[in-house]
Order: sequence, then C-alpha cells, then structure tokens
Amino acid sequence: MKITAIQTLVCHARMRNWIFVKVLTDQDGLWGWGEATLEWHTRSILGAVEDLSQLLIGEDPTRIEYLWQMMYRQHFWHGNGIVRATAISGIDIALWDIVGKIHNVPCHKLWGGPVRDYVRLYTHLGGGKMEDFYETHPSDAKRFGELAAQAVADGFTAFKSMAVPETMPIEGLKPIKYAEACVRAMREAVGDGIDIMVDCHARPSPRMGLLFAKALEPYGLYFFEEPCWPESIDGIAEVQRAVSTPIATGERLVGIHAFRELLEKRACSVIQPDITHCGGLSEARRIAAMAEAYRVAMAPHNPQGPVSTAASLEFGFATPSYLICETVHSDVPWRQDIVKEGFTVEKKGRIVRPSNLPGLGIEINEAEVNKHPFQQEHVLRSFYPDGSVGDW
Repeated sequence: MKITAIQTLVCHARMRNWIFVKVLTDQDGLWGWGEATLEWHTRSILGAVEDLSQLLIGEDPTRIEYLWQMMYRQHFWHGNGIVRATAISGIDIALWDIVGKIHNVPCHKLWGGPVRDYVRLYTHLGGGKMEDFYETHPSDAKRFGELAAQAVADGFTAFKSMAVPETMPIEGLKPIKYAEACVRAMREAVGDGIDIMVDCHARPSPRMGLLFAKALEPYGLYFFEEPCWPESIDGIAEVQRAVSTPIATGERLVGIHAFRELLEKRACSVIQPDITHCGGLSEARRIAAMAEAYRVAMAPHNPQGPVSTAASLEFGFATPSYLICETVHSDVPWRQDIVKEGFTVEKKGRIVRPSNLPGLGIEINEAEVNKHPFQQEHVLRSFYPDGSVGDW
C-alpha cells in the first residue's frame, strides 16, 4: 500500500479557515482525514503540507512513526516552528485515520482501548467588551452571568470565558475589579456545582497574571488558563506556586521538548497541547506519557474544526490523564453539514461516548466544503490606550 497524494481543502468558518488534510492511498476508497487549521496562516500551511508531501508520496501510510520522523527530521530545519508542526500534525492525524480504517477499529482501540466510558465537553462563552474595560461596565458582568446560565441550560457542566481583559505590563485595580465582577456574576448565576474556567489568553505579564489569579482564587475555578506569555515558563510557575487554583497552559507549545521544560519546572496542573499544532496524535501521545510521569492532567486545546474535535475525542478515550474536551458547537450554523460524525453528544451533561466506527469515525462532505471557499480572515489588532501594541 502506498500514499498517492496529499490534498488540502480550505473551508472558511467565520473567524478562521478550517484546513482539512486528505491523505489518499492506492487502495480504492481508502483515505484519511486530518486537520491543520492555523488562524491567519492559511497560505503558509497549504505550502508546508505541499512541501512535506514530497517526502511521503510513494511511502507506506501504516508506518506512521517512520513517516513522522521523516517529516520532522528530513530537512535542515526541524519541525519545531508552528507552521511546520501544524502541517505535520494534519498529516499525522490523517495517517491514524487510515490505520484505523485498515483494521476496522476506532483509533482509541489502536492505543490500548478506552480508559473511560465518556468524555465530558465544555464550551467557551467568549469575552466581554474588552476594548472598553478602562471604563466601568457593570453590564459586562451581567452579560457573563447570562451567558453562563445559558451554557448550563444547554446541558454543559463546565464552561470557559475570557473574563480577564487586556492589560499593560502593570495596571492598577480597575482591570482586576473588572475580572472579579465578571467571575462573581458567573459563579452566582450557576452555583458551585458547575465548573468555571477563565482564560487569560496569555495577555498579562507574569506579575499581572499573578494579581488576576489571586483575585479570582476565592471563586473556585476549575482551572486558570495561560496567565502570562507561554515563553515565560518561570512566570507561569510562579503563579502556579502562589495560588491553590490549578493553572493550565500549553496550547501554543510545540513538541515534547517544550512540554518537558513546562513539566520539569512544575509550572502547571493541566497541560493543553493542541493536537493540530503540537505534532499530531503521535506527539500528543508522547506528551501525555511524559505528563503521566508528573501526574499532570491534560485538557487539549480544541477551538478548530470537526476533524480536530474527532481527533481530540479519540485521544481522550485512550488517555488516562485526560480531563475534559473543549468543543465548538455554534461557530457557524452549517457546521454539521460539513461532517458526518460517528459520535453523538448527549445533551444532559454534554458528554460523548466512544464510537465503534473505524479511524476517527468521520467523513468530510467535500461538496459542502466547496460552498465556503477561502476568505482572508479579519486581521485582529490590539492596542493599549497609549497606542502601544498589545496581545490579541
């Protein structure tokens, strides 16, 4: 059996272009689906996948580790950069889909079988009027409370929000009070039986991240995400040691080497590799094994398209330290037209049970994808009040 082609399909989905990767073989009807979505870098990813395909066409698709090593090592520049790693990830996911189909089993059975009966999902509420946080906006806190109540009404037992606004390296009390008011409103709206997560989006400096973490500690967060830049692992570790709230991070890290440093420094309680960026399912499994040695939990980053979600779920069914899966269910109204999924979501509790369909258990409707061709994403910019550049 040989790989005959590697194709990419772009599907514009509001704030991002989904990039689906299709690996074809010389066996009729046998192909695999992967995803390599990277916001605002669509053209770069398409080129990177095409470059990597030159290494793989004519190779046996079942030699996944061999092919991963080739994609990572067979060029002077190793696959550490985000564009290269994302392209590797998309192809790697598709190869696992193929192997599952060959053996007629779900991917999680290739990795030892299910270790849990279901995977719990959480949703993302988004953020308030971040650009206006320098003024007092009590309506923002009210809105967070309303969104939280709606998430629970939709069946979710956990949700995340960006209640922490953008800040300069050092700020006064106003942004701290803003974040506290928003989180208080969410907690009051849903009570103590619902898990609340807050995502800083790595905007704060380490010192501001610590101040936010301390202010929100009384609200019993399930985890506090990316309290400062991912490059500031020592800063993340300082926040982790200063509060009882579990700290989560890792969505912007690529490969086991970056996660090794994070784990060695005991910088977090939850790691969040993104399967479409970190090196695919192959590298995610290595990261999971390493995290298991440190007894650190996993909650992969997953705001992308339907192939990413299927891969994250298959990974979760076979990974002991896996906590919960991020899910997007209302980004575009036609999401379900794009994909035929083998799993179903039970609304009560928003949980997913394992599917018996082979591979990732999905199929992409290419005709529907073609209805949503590439569009340039809206370039998002962020500036502080003095005009200096901030982090979006």
